[in-house]
Amino acid sequence: MKVFKFGGASVSNYEKIRNVGFIVQHFPSEKMMIVISAMGKTTNALEKVTDAFFAGKKEEALQLFRAVKLQHLDEAKFLLVTHFNPLMEQFNNFFTEVEWLLHDKPVREYDYYYDQIVCVGELLSTSIVSAYLNEIGINNQWLDVRDIFRTDDNFRDATIDLAFTQQQIDEQVKPVFNRTNIVITQGFIGCTDENESTTLGREGSDYSAALFANMLDAEHLTIWKDVKGVMNADPKEFADAQYISELNYDEVIEMAYYGAQVIHPKTIKPLQNKNIPLIV
Repeated sequence: MKVFKFGGASVSNYEKIRNVGFIVQHFPSEKMMIVISAMGKTTNALEKVTDAFFAGKKEEALQLFRAVKLQHLDEAKFLLVTHFNPLMEQFNNFFTEVEWLLHDKPVREYDYYYDQIVCVGELLSTSIVSAYLNEIGINNQWLDVRDIFRTDDNFRDATIDLAFTQQQIDEQVKPVFNRTNIVITQGFIGCTDENESTTLGREGSDYSAALFANMLDAEHLTIWKDVKGVMNADPKEFADAQYISELNYDEVIEMAYYGAQVIHPKTIKPLQNKNIPLIV
């Protein structure tokens, strides 16, 4: 079992999504859990939708959300033929989920609405990737991680109920691998016991992937990024920055503590607990 994580830069347009397909094709018989972030700048765009809605600017919020919808529809048109219509049905469910909220008036705290709106970015991106992989003959099953990751209601920085989530993985995720080698799901998001969407805070997608690796007893976690690996300095600041071929867990945590952006410390702990290698 392998866990792959693709960040937003790795799925930011149809060409990058095709590249994901190219990568996955290199592992034809592997069982793989693939965790994917929202496309490119989608989270930023959805934050603007949330800001407009919370400020009482309903029409502006709907217009901003329409732009997000059109962007994803455009990317899907470049990628899909036979799987386009089924994807549209899935998309419309997600669009309705947000638009129903945007037609209302805010009566709860900002962070609650942030999570209900922003989470759609991951749902849309994973749906496109799943449909595209099926289109090119890479059979996979899409899962809504909100049915798996149970959290508290500390919106925008939710804490995962690890015991309940492990039970959901055992009962809902592991059996899927009896039918298909590849499962695709979202990073960064979860759900409360009252069916309210939550987000997991900074670097939540990498953390999601690390938890899946831990709970599925994966042989390793691979985080695919738009850089070749971990470096000893920011190459934008230091022209002579060098790649580091191998680090232990404590060294990665120390680097992150002193400002390295590539891996967040909370991602390391679930891997360290079961001695699961992390490949960047």
